[in-house]
Amino acid sequence: MTKSEQTRQLVAEVALRMFREIGFAKTTMRSIAAEAGVSVGNAYYYFASKDDLVHELYLHVQAEHAAKAAKALEDAADLTSRLKATLHTGLDVMAPYHRFGADFVATAIRPTSPVNLFAAGSTAAREASLDIFRGAVEGAKPPAPKKVRADLPELLWLCYMGVTLFWVYDTSEGQQRTRRLVDGAVPLITRGLALARIPGVSKILDDVLSLSRSIRG
Repeated sequence: MTKSEQTRQLVAEVALRMFREIGFAKTTMRSIAAEAGVSVGNAYYYFASKDDLVHELYLHVQAEHAAKAAKALEDAADLTSRLKATLHTGLDVMAPYHRFGADFVATAIRPTSPVNLFAAGSTAAREASLDIFRGAVEGAKPPAPKKVRADLPELLWLCYMGVTLFWVYDTSEGQQRTRRLVDGAVPLITRGLALARIPGVSKILDDVLSLSRSIRG
């Protein structure tokens, strides 16, 4: 690793630590530079703004989530247990940021925000998260119904976004209400998917998939 790469990594690591410890709103580029022992200009050379560092946070969280999910999925075969493992490990990884979760939501929820998870600049982090759900679906035994298999990872990721929003505002001890939501909702989802195998009922699912495809990007 070159010295330039080392400096960039240092600035990113310091920023992520400060996000965890004092929150996004209170962290400034000047304070990041001071903590990292570099000039403010040097910090801006690597990251044009705090928003750029939020992308680093997204990537960091997704990488950690992928590693934890892969480990948890080793002992999970059916889709219900694999999806529970994927969602719970996601909550585990996000836990250190819970106190400041609303700050990130307020920043990212604006349609024009460069750190909006649906923005072009967030493509790498979004794809990394989708890959986690693809792994959960593709390794399931028995496999998910064929007609929904290709669309399922993205639909589950959207559910995960909803769970994340619930988690941000969950003030229960250790966010146990969110954990109960996951444990209760996942079996409902997987039982609902079984309807794809019932000829008459599956038409409703076809309509859902058609709507989902029509509103993409």
